[in-house]
Amino acid sequence: MNSTLTNLIEAEKKAENLFLEIESRMLLAPGKSEEEINNSIFELAYEMYGIKKYWHKRIVRCGKNTLEPYNENPKNLVLQKDDILFLDFGPIFEEWEADFGRTFVVGNDPYKIKLKNDIESAWHDGKAFFESQSKITGAELYAYCQNLAINYGWIFGGQIAGHIIGQYPHEKLEKEDKTNYIHPENHEDMLGYDKKGNVRNWILEIHFVDTEKQIGGFFEQLLA
Repeated sequence: MNSTLTNLIEAEKKAENLFLEIESRMLLAPGKSEEEINNSIFELAYEMYGIKKYWHKRIVRCGKNTLEPYNENPKNLVLQKDDILFLDFGPIFEEWEADFGRTFVVGNDPYKIKLKNDIESAWHDGKAFFESQSKITGAELYAYCQNLAINYGWIFGGQIAGHIIGQYPHEKLEKEDKTNYIHPENHEDMLGYDKKGNVRNWILEIHFVDTEKQIGGFFEQLLA
């Protein structure tokens, strides 16, 4: 394993510990707004790791806002007693980026719990498919993730299914350069090298939605 990947894995472990502490301290409490939860997590991350720097906007979405992809900025909602929400944070640990996303269910709604479980299972399906290939384009992996959503009984809600990750600041994620994304227009081999001749490291993200019931779920981590 190369040193870059080792550092990325260590950064992700810290992000995972942060998310575990979020649950332990019961920060995801009904009656709190998305903004309030976001600020509480920011303070917790500073307390645990002394970090204030994130490489992308911090996302907390609940209720119907869980339908929205990354680029949207929906109105601030309040978490309800029987609700679903997801977090998507990109903290920087000692100049190494993490990108970590998880879904949480407040209450015992079996349909929401199924969604939460399905997206995690689908992420591992996507990882297994990626690892089984000797060559794979971003478009091929995106199409596979779309089909996973159908197979699990959902709709794929993301405009992308992931992106590159690295040392901060990593290669700039220009929206028009689809080769940095797991995107239907990326026809380059994901297992190829970047412009500097380095192996590219990828984040895989799964976003499933039910537009009728107006709920969605999200699972994201390092594809390694």
